[in-house]
Amino acid sequence: MGKSLKGKELGAGLYQRKDGKYCGRFYDRFGIRRYVYGKTISETKEKLNTAMYEDKMEMNVADNTVTLDEWYQKWLEIYKYKVIAPSTRVQYESIYKKHIQTDFGHMKLKDIQPLQIRGKLVNLDKKGFGYETQNKVRILLLDMFNKAVADNVAMKNPVRNIKVVRDEEKEPRVLSTEEQSAFFDTCKGTFYDNLFNVAISTGLRPGELYALEAEDLDFEKKVIHITKSLSYQKFEGDTGKTFHMGKTKTKSSYRDVPMNRRCEIALKKQLLQKRVVSGRTGAKTLKGFENLIFTTKYDTPLNAQIYADAIKVIVEQINLMREELEQFETFSGHCFRHTFATRCFEAGIQPKTVQKYLGHATLQMTMDLYTHVLENHLSDEMDKLDSRLEMIELSSDDLAEQRFEREYRKQNEVLSSDKLIRIG
Repeated sequence: MGKSLKGKELGAGLYQRKDGKYCGRFYDRFGIRRYVYGKTISETKEKLNTAMYEDKMEMNVADNTVTLDEWYQKWLEIYKYKVIAPSTRVQYESIYKKHIQTDFGHMKLKDIQPLQIRGKLVNLDKKGFGYETQNKVRILLLDMFNKAVADNVAMKNPVRNIKVVRDEEKEPRVLSTEEQSAFFDTCKGTFYDNLFNVAISTGLRPGELYALEAEDLDFEKKVIHITKSLSYQKFEGDTGKTFHMGKTKTKSSYRDVPMNRRCEIALKKQLLQKRVVSGRTGAKTLKGFENLIFTTKYDTPLNAQIYADAIKVIVEQINLMREELEQFETFSGHCFRHTFATRCFEAGIQPKTVQKYLGHATLQMTMDLYTHVLENHLSDEMDKLDSRLEMIELSSDDLAEQRFEREYRKQNEVLSSDKLIRIG
């Protein structure tokens, strides 16, 4: 039992030095005496308990020599092999090799500290990498260390309390009602008219649109079965970028999306157009992709660049007739998805329903992405409530005035009767 300078018992392994500081000591798993120090007895006790706990945990670590590179390969193969899509694996590989491996790959898991990771994120920010890249690095390391701790390969997760803060919230690009009207008036009769109409009517991800086949359409029940996604990337083993048909983004992305009338008409027109395109001389249909509904004029699959170029052509046509200050800002194919969601909220559709339409994994994801839309919607709804309450109030005032007039007439009638009686 150690004592304070005043002779007070402090507990096992604790004592106060002549300079007033408190000291805690214990023997680690190797029999070596370790010390911790603090300005107060409570601070020292906390440090001592933490050090003893960490030493105990170290005994349970299967292998203290595992490097981050070694663990990354095991983590990828064991935990992610059947869980993630090939496109996601490519993304992981890119993030790890570009932003993590050089700094931490050679280091042992036990030696990587929170301060080092924070420093890495700060450096990414200084180099101009935004929130998205920084957060992808954080999430990747967080999951790797979580699994390492669970498997007793690491003692603790140095990323656990690290957050990445957005400099400013960037709202997704959404077409205004005027922009939407102008765009679809201009694209009528063009080759990708049906594609644009289905996109704005369903909120499908671009990859889900590209992957649609006739078997995915149920005109009787008026739904589209979303089961797959088409990407154009270079995967492991590919000599260059190529088309890959794969799973949807998440499990929740497997869904049935309703067809409205506009969507139904566009899909039926597209099936007819597809027959014409695939029957043309010069069609370059790719093996394995013969049944795609939406293709290029040469019956080849779509990708993000082709989609963006098709949109750009329509935007340029619109801008030919506009003044410099009224120019229509171009947008990506994903903008149709955001616009669809916004129109849903404006129509009063519940967020939970919109979440299912979009295939988001959680309601929170939908709420976070469209916070600004919901706020505007709530404000509009409150205006409606105010108007309704005002109408009720005016109606109440009218009723009160009518009651007052009736009572006034009755009083006058009574007074008149009394006067007549007195005269008589």
